[in-house]
Parts: sequence; structure tokens; C-alpha cells
Amino acid sequence: MCSASSGRGPDTPDADVLIVGYGPIGQVLSILLAGRGWRVLAVERWEDPYTLPRATSFDGETARTLASLGVADSYPELGLPADAYDWRNAEGRSLLRVELAERGVHGWPETTTMHQPALEAVLCARAERLPNLRVLRGYEATDLVDDGTGVELTATHPAGSGLRCRASWVIGCDGANSFVRDHIGVRRTDLGFSFDWLLCDVVLHEPRVFSPLNVQHCDPARPTTAVGSGPGRRRWEFMRLPGESVAELNRAETAWRLLERFDVTPENATLHRHTVYSFQAAWADEWRRGRVLLAGDAAHLMPPFTGQGMCAGIRDVLNLSWKLDLVLRGAAGEGLLDTYPRERVDHVREAIDTAVRLGKVLCVTDAATATSRDASLLAGGADTGRGGRHGVAGPPLRTGLLYTGIGTAPVPPAGEVMPQGRVRHEGSTGLFDEVVGTGPVLLGSADPAVALEESELTFLTGLGTRAVRMVAEGAEAAPGAVIDVDEVYLPFLRAARARFLLVRPDHHIYGAARTSRELAALVGQFRSGLLE
Repeated sequence: MCSASSGRGPDTPDADVLIVGYGPIGQVLSILLAGRGWRVLAVERWEDPYTLPRATSFDGETARTLASLGVADSYPELGLPADAYDWRNAEGRSLLRVELAERGVHGWPETTTMHQPALEAVLCARAERLPNLRVLRGYEATDLVDDGTGVELTATHPAGSGLRCRASWVIGCDGANSFVRDHIGVRRTDLGFSFDWLLCDVVLHEPRVFSPLNVQHCDPARPTTAVGSGPGRRRWEFMRLPGESVAELNRAETAWRLLERFDVTPENATLHRHTVYSFQAAWADEWRRGRVLLAGDAAHLMPPFTGQGMCAGIRDVLNLSWKLDLVLRGAAGEGLLDTYPRERVDHVREAIDTAVRLGKVLCVTDAATATSRDASLLAGGADTGRGGRHGVAGPPLRTGLLYTGIGTAPVPPAGEVMPQGRVRHEGSTGLFDEVVGTGPVLLGSADPAVALEESELTFLTGLGTRAVRMVAEGAEAAPGAVIDVDEVYLPFLRAARARFLLVRPDHHIYGAARTSRELAALVGQFRSGLLE
């Protein structure tokens, strides 16, 4: 039983899941789990929400996840789709450029620039509508004990009250300086790639069009970032030069002097804040220890050049939430949670490596080195790992809970991310997640329910799986069928040479089957994988 020692401490019941940290990663995880009916307690050390922006964008996959929480109606107020991401040399020539679609393969803009406090406010409002989710602000975690059957957390409040709460599982979403990670003794691998930057968040007095919206100025005289950060807002970042002190850089006078190049002055803009920060490239060596798990910045830190820090954290909790749900329900063994770090670490390390490679393109202050870099990139000789991400749904999983057939390696398209398009069903047209719903999906060009034995269908429906028969626009109507309005799903099935796809709740494909017999084998291996 949760208890408070005195004063302000509330009388809080035991929780199924206790989340330490209530930034956007903790918020999304709290909503995902509470939305599935679990008692969730979130403990946040700060009394009030942080009012300054940190992350400035999210990608299409993250937009899809946030939309599943029911907050998509707020996108126009908190975000602005980006048109392109351009990397320019000192003369303004484009070294690298990524065009960004307003409707990408996930059905949402490939990149949306946003004001993070506005996003957190939207998530807070959504969370408040969940009666089984409780948030305690102003309590700092000070002790954590995992006895093998549950975890007891101790937290203190500046007013002197204390809190003890026992939960089945604890998730550390408490950021780069994670108490949870440090307390359980998890070490980090740090690539040692770090630079100091002056961050300037600006509110413009008059509307101004920036195209492309996001630009990296690879100028050795002063590497500079200029990106959107939501309607009416923009961020500039200026790298600290060799021999320049942090104190000298972190002055309002310095900020205004550097911003003047971009026609940003006290007469036409407000400097919302300026601060010097250092990015890192690191990840935790363990993401699970017993009944304690890590997610978001507690598990990984990456340079900002791909805009994937917050997005990676939201992928963490999307992956973790459906697995933890099955474990709590008794539909899966605790070993399923070991697939969470196995699947996510590869993704995160790839994202960090890409961000580091891009950082090495930008963070050049030697003129001769910059000249050589420019020549290589302009000749098309640079391999940054960037560019393919925006034409596909995302990087595939290569290990974890995936169909391997009779072998040990995933059988393609197992591990790939399922794109999203518009569909029509029972008179309603919209994105698949909105019309059909989220969660596990058994998708087929034939009726999956007919192809399954009753016991197999009972097993899948017990997990909340939706069996969907997809048909083409204009095809003869079939009862209960879903129409592939955007021609996303049927072409995908044909390319995979499959009649059926089992898609996990995190949109990764578990496996594909061509026949009822193959489908039975696939479902059988999926069941076994959950119980291992």
C-alpha cells in the first residue's frame, strides 16, 4: 500500500506500474498503459511542468503514436509540418537535402516542428481524463527496492513529506540524469562525441516564411542550426568555437549579435531564452534489471541532428507498453520483456551513429577541412546514413519477437514497419488506425478469420487482435471488408508475396503467410514466443 509519512503526501493505492519521470516519454507511457486499464502512478520531481522547449520536432511515426492517444486534433495549434531539411556550406550551396512530405508513409507529415510545452500540455489534458492514472508532482525518488515480486519506491517532497509506494513494475523515464538508472547500477556506453552550443529560442513578432524550414549552416566560421519550433517560433543554435568561453557565448548580447545575421533583432523578435548546452552520444548498457526498466533519455542520449531524441523515447514506450500489458494480463511470460531492449538497442545505436556522422559533417571549424568536406559532399561521395529514412516507414527490427519460420533469422517482411494509408469501412473513411483501430492486426487479402482454426482465432482475439480482410476500391463488396482507398495494403501484400500479415501493436510486422497452413505455423510460433 502506498503511504505518505506526513503532510502533503496523498493516500495512494498500490499501482500496477509506477513511472518515474513525467516528461513526454513518461506521459505517453502513462497514457498507453492507463488506456489499457492498468493502475498507473507517475512520480515527477518537479512541482510544475517545464515551460521551456527542449525537443523541437517529431516524425511521422511519432505523430502516428500520438494520434493513437487521441490528441491529433491539437496538431495545428502545437505543430507545423516541415517542407525540407537542408545542409548548406558557407557559400549557401546545398550539401545534403531531404525533402519532407506533408503526408508520409505513416499517414502524417514526415516531420512536424513543434513547441514542446504545448505538446506536454495536450498530453497532460489527455491524461487527466483517465481515472486510473495518478500523477504526483514535487516528489523526488530517493530509494528503490526490487524484491523479485514487486518494487517499492521511496520519494520525498521539499515540504518534508515522504512517499512509499509498491508497484509490480517500475519504469525509469527520468531523463539524462536518471535516478532509476544510477540507483540500479546500470553503466552507459558513451561515444565521447560532444560539443557546446548556444541555444536561442525566438518568438517572432510578425509571421515570416522560412523555406526550407530546417537548415544546418555548415560554415566553419560558426556552425549554426536554424529550425522551426512550432507556429510563430524558431530556434537558432550556434556552436562554441575553439578558444571561446562558455561564459562569453552564453550572453544575451552574444545571442543578439549572432541572430542579427538572420534579420532577427530586438525590434522584430523576443529572445524567449538563451542557454549553452552540450549534447551527448550514449546509451545504457542494460535497459531491464529485474522488475525495473528504462526508457527515453534514461536509456539513451543522441546528438540533435536527426531530431530523433524524443521520437526514439516514444518508440521505446510504444514497444514496451504492449508487451508489459500482456505480461500484466498473464497472456505472456516475463521473458517477453527481454525482447524490449534487444529490439530497441539496435535501433537506438543506429540512430546515434547516424546523428554522430551528421554531427561530424556540421561541427567543423577548420576551413581546409570544411573545403574538403564540401567537395566530397558536392561530388556525392558522403555516406551519412541519411536520406532513406523519409521514403520508407522506418528501419526494420532484426531480432526479437519476429517470425523465423524453421530458421533462426526473421523471414522478410518480418520486422518491417507497416505503412498506414486511408481506408473505408462501414461508411467511414480515414486513416487505418482511426477507422479500424489500433492494436495487433491480422491483415489479409483473403478473410483471415476463415483461414484460421477456431482455437487459433480465439487465441488472437483474446489478445485484442483485429482480423481484417482488405479489398481494392471498386471491388465487389464483401461483408465486413475494409477498402484500401490509398492502395497501400494490397500492394504491400503483393510485394511480400503474402496473403496474410500479422502486425504487432507497435506497427512492426511479426510475420507473413501465403497459405492457411503457413498462417497456422506463424500463429503457433507467435504464441510460443509470448510464453517463453
